[in-house]
Amino acid sequence: MKQFDIPSIFRSSIISKVKALRKNQDPRKKDFSPTILDFGKIQLYIARHFGFCYGVENAIEIAYRAIEENPGKRIFLLSQMIHNPTVNDDLTKRGIKFIQDTSGKQLISWEELHADDIVIIPAFGTTLEMEEILQNLGVPTEKYNTTCPFVEKVWNRAEKLGTENHTLIIHGKYNHEETRATFSHTAFNSEAVIIKNMEEAVFLAKCMTGEASKEAFYDYFKGKHTPNFDPELHLSKIGVINQTTMLASETQEIARFLKAVTEEFTAQTNASKVFADTRDTLCYATNDNQSATEALMNEALDFAIVVGGYNSSNTSHLVELLEQRCPTYFIKDETEILDDSVIRSFNIHTLEVETIENWMKGGKVGITSGASCPDSIMDSVISKILTLAGSEKSIDEVISKW
Repeated sequence: MKQFDIPSIFRSSIISKVKALRKNQDPRKKDFSPTILDFGKIQLYIARHFGFCYGVENAIEIAYRAIEENPGKRIFLLSQMIHNPTVNDDLTKRGIKFIQDTSGKQLISWEELHADDIVIIPAFGTTLEMEEILQNLGVPTEKYNTTCPFVEKVWNRAEKLGTENHTLIIHGKYNHEETRATFSHTAFNSEAVIIKNMEEAVFLAKCMTGEASKEAFYDYFKGKHTPNFDPELHLSKIGVINQTTMLASETQEIARFLKAVTEEFTAQTNASKVFADTRDTLCYATNDNQSATEALMNEALDFAIVVGGYNSSNTSHLVELLEQRCPTYFIKDETEILDDSVIRSFNIHTLEVETIENWMKGGKVGITSGASCPDSIMDSVISKILTLAGSEKSIDEVISKW
């Protein structure tokens, strides 16, 4: 796999050794069991896969190259390049400005941009409508387009299915940048509707079979479908694609469910309904990180730490998995660990940071991070936990015995 040129501030000493160790032992990534590092008073169970994925490293390399190659020029990002505050803060310190926030709110007017400005497209990609705005302004985007190749793979699959008259069911969060971009690209070739979870898939199935009316569809999926969508016409030939950072297992569950509904309805009514197999649109990195987290869940952990940006979709899903098995703390970096008694943890359900006392109970600690979290932050978190726990051994001593 390609090696990317990533700024040293995002590299690590601890994690790089752990990853190198596992790569040598398991080059084909067949073993999803965690790396267990025994420090005496505390044992760290480090997920097999975590941290920067291919798409994130690609985006970071391109963004920092844009800074290096364009001294004196104004450089903009359409929105946050990835959902990690450390990376985005460093980019802004280097002079990059965001045109929009993550929800699509305009921060800088389009009229302020000039043809000689540099505009970077983030890893999530962007909409066709935004590409047209930039084109009309004469701002080139090809050179510094950091769209993840696996997101583009989803778009290409959607385009192929669209030309074959399939309607696309997009499993994603409606307001997420990637989902907005995927919806825009998909809608150019086909009808589309966005569903967030299995609950919405179940209601969509009722619309497919006629159990729910057309009016009910429009009310339930208001603002989440293409303008000319007719559930009586456009749910007879469907395929499922996804926002790449969603739970891969949930996308697969939704696809299996809708396929079964399609086949059963066809068999009972002789109706002409078709379901396209779209398993090839799942992101390998998202899948690997989630599988490694599921392997963590098989361990008898006392608690778990998940590190990453609070608006990171893929990171929140790792929290969602782990909190089913043990107390799980979602932190952006080591500063959220105040001491061995108090930690600040982001609650993915209330969307608020909570102060939790007496959190460090027990010595078996699971730890992982999202796909946009630098390994250097994981290093800092691990070092702080070991210091607070009174580690009896050094990192090198423990790793050498693994």
